[in-house]
Amino acid sequence: MTRRLSLVALALLLLLAAAFAWLSWRSQHEPATAAAPSTLQGAALVERGAYLARAGNCMACHTERGGAPYAGGRAIDTPFGTLHGSNLTPAATGLGAWTADDFWRALHHGRSRDGRLLYPAFPYPNYTRVTRADADALFAYLRSLPAVERANTPHDLSWPVSTQAALAVWRALYFRPGVYADEAGRSAEWNRGAYLVQGLGHCSACHSTRNALGATELMDLSGGMIPMQGWYAPSLASRAEAGLAGWEIDRIVQLLGTGSAPGASTLGPMAEVVLHSTQHLSAPDLRAMAVFLREVPETDASPDSAPPAGAALRERGARLYAEHCAACHGEQGQGIAGAYPPLAGNRAVTMPVTANLVQVVMYGGFPPATQGHPRPFGMPPFALELSDAEVAAVLSFIRGAWGNSAGAVSELDVAQQRGTTR
Repeated sequence: MTRRLSLVALALLLLLAAAFAWLSWRSQHEPATAAAPSTLQGAALVERGAYLARAGNCMACHTERGGAPYAGGRAIDTPFGTLHGSNLTPAATGLGAWTADDFWRALHHGRSRDGRLLYPAFPYPNYTRVTRADADALFAYLRSLPAVERANTPHDLSWPVSTQAALAVWRALYFRPGVYADEAGRSAEWNRGAYLVQGLGHCSACHSTRNALGATELMDLSGGMIPMQGWYAPSLASRAEAGLAGWEIDRIVQLLGTGSAPGASTLGPMAEVVLHSTQHLSAPDLRAMAVFLREVPETDASPDSAPPAGAALRERGARLYAEHCAACHGEQGQGIAGAYPPLAGNRAVTMPVTANLVQVVMYGGFPPATQGHPRPFGMPPFALELSDAEVAAVLSFIRGAWGNSAGAVSELDVAQQRGTTR
């Protein structure tokens, strides 16, 4: 038996090595200039690149808290270990020796200047959709930044994920390079929105379910837990979660541009996206994204398998709601327009996945302070004031009151959420 297992292990290693060798050969023969470069020059090219960097929210992963912009170092926790954002400034330790072809190869093929395969925490499965012209503009902007000599922090990943051979196999399974091509029969506005959502916006990186190897489907926007953060990115294909079918375009634009809209607000990781990225996009680009997102094919909502709250749990939750919540959200969950959201009929309250509700009650909920909504109202944290059982009780009451008909939240749900939050 031991000899058989050894032979199996050897065969797997040989398979990994063969896949790595083949992919290495293929990548060396991939053209670096597969599309037309930018026609912009000088300051116009840099300005375009700055805008695109905002659209891709590049600084979020490539800037350490308190560090120089784009100088790298930010730790990115994953189920496989910790990755660190690289230095994108034009320093010797950053992009100083890179060419526009090198940068295009990284975005389009997921391969560094020295030939190393890049980890898909850098979302090249999405960025491969970016045109060569936009890649050149991004590179010009990054080259215009002050050079910051900061060595890249080595990744800390478990074996065999830390090997290039394993990464080569992952790419063979889940990565296909390809610039976005307009879909026939769709308007220019829809195609622009699809390009932004699928490419630089990399919305599927959060709003889709990852498999055991961390892969997602580019067009799967059916929702998923964000690894290591304890937040759920709701489905953009379900009206019961965050689907936008039936919404007015202007309402979607307002939500993406300010973080708040009538009956809706962004919290958690999406609030950061609005703060650092979408609020800076042009009105035509926000509208294009809205047009595309509103037409995402709809899917049925996942059934809520949790049983309804019992009478004792509802009674306890009602008392806690009256004591801690009613002053802002109203005795009937009606909220206060422009300040505190209604809880009655709120789909964020009744989704089967309750992770975000637990997050908000325990750690607070804070929409972004944007140019269009500079002083949003937030919710204070109750992690030190309410026990896990009390959080479960008040949420169970809210999910079953005022016409809401969602299942109860268990104390175990809250404890697990508290334990997975970083």
